[in-house]
Amino acid sequence: MTASSPQTNQQRLQLFRNNLLKLHKMLLDSERVRYEQLNGPIANKGEFFRLVIGDDAFSWLRPISQFIVQIDEFISSKEPPENPEETAAILLEKGRLMMKPNENSTTPLAAKYFEAIQSDPQVALMNAEITKVFRK
Repeated sequence: MTASSPQTNQQRLQLFRNNLLKLHKMLLDSERVRYEQLNGPIANKGEFFRLVIGDDAFSWLRPISQFIVQIDEFISSKEPPENPEETAAILLEKGRLMMKPNENSTTPLAAKYFEAIQSDPQVALMNAEITKVFRK
């Protein structure tokens, strides 16, 4: 592939997945700080994991976690779908719609993601990287 040739949907999906994983970690870290400010320190990684899975403070991040798993299942599938490029395009579109920050959204993910972008410059930069993937 030359520098000027377009990326396939599968390549774009892989890039999106990698960036989404980095963003997810940033958002988890940011939410942990917020949680600890309100509730005191989290004792250890096991306690943090339990909170991420079960506490309402982290529930807005679960759709991202689930979507990363969905992408990973597609990428690592031993039996790829009939048209992997089309499936990758569908997953990219789902990701584009999911990762739209919106201050006035009724969905917790969009509203909290908007807040995170406003409060953390690193999250804002990663959001910019993610949105680049959606430009062909």
